[in-house]
Amino acid sequence: MAKPKRRDLPDLSTYANSGAAISVRVTPKAAKDRIVVEDGVIRINVTAAPENGKANEAVRSILAAAMGVAPSKLTLKRGQTSRDKVFVYAS
Repeated sequence: MAKPKRRDLPDLSTYANSGAAISVRVTPKAAKDRIVVEDGVIRINVTAAPENGKANEAVRSILAAAMGVAPSKLTLKRGQTSRDKVFVYAS
């Protein structure tokens, strides 16, 4: 997976609060990596396949890039095998 370009991502820095839970809806095996925010719902498309946690890592990486934080600051709290996931930001 190529590292997402910052200019192609929405600004999600408002979610970078310690202990904040970020709910996302994921579409794996998409044509390209992108984030769309509609009506307060964050939808993330990643090209990675949902095998061995590859899609989860891709989602974590692109979400961290949009938030302007390191991927290691995001932890997958819920939704390991689901399309609906909750990440927690720890500063």
